[in-house]
Amino acid sequence: MLLKILEGRAYRLQFPWIGVVNRSQQDINKSVDMIAARRRERDYFANTPEYKHLAHRMGSEHLAKSLSKHLESVIKSRIPGLQSLITKTVAELETELTRLGKPIANDAGGKLYTIMEICRMFDGIYKEHLDGVRPGGEKIYHVFDNQFPVAIKRLQFDKQLSMENVRKLITEADGYQPHLIAPEQGYRRLIESCLVSIRGPAEAAVDTVHGILKELVHKAINETHVSCSAVPTK
Repeated sequence: MLLKILEGRAYRLQFPWIGVVNRSQQDINKSVDMIAARRRERDYFANTPEYKHLAHRMGSEHLAKSLSKHLESVIKSRIPGLQSLITKTVAELETELTRLGKPIANDAGGKLYTIMEICRMFDGIYKEHLDGVRPGGEKIYHVFDNQFPVAIKRLQFDKQLSMENVRKLITEADGYQPHLIAPEQGYRRLIESCLVSIRGPAEAAVDTVHGILKELVHKAINETHVSCSAVPTK
């Protein structure tokens, strides 16, 4: 029955059975060392007719080699997962360190340098928003390319610059006397009336751009790698 088990006929395992011969209690009492015990084990499997054909894969030495080989294969199969876990953990720690900010120097010169570094980083990020490298700056272009021109087109300049209205403004400003040169007062009133009409859309465009710039400032602060709140104010 034992032979059938060792050959894998009685109970089949994922890995082959490996038989060993341990030291008996008598051997332990006689202080038989492990080298002698392993030699007797090899002789037993090599000289026993039933197990002679299995001797090459029996014994404690073969068991140790098989376990080492299996352990090596398991470790190799786990290494990519361990590397991925380590890389992910390192990235998370670096992100946390970035969020917390760099160490702040205690001396005045070091603090000034830290402040200048924060300002430099903020300036670079804010400029990238305005230049279109980061999102947000395109909204300013939209104001001047779409919103403001559309508002200007809605104004009734055709009525203000009609011949009848121009004649009326010039007459009211300069009277009926002839002019040797262009009627300056009339032209001034005409220009002023147009500027008054444009003022509303222009101020609306300025307010919109001002709001966009404030929004970009908040974005740039949040995206600055060193938190501005980490800098001591006193």
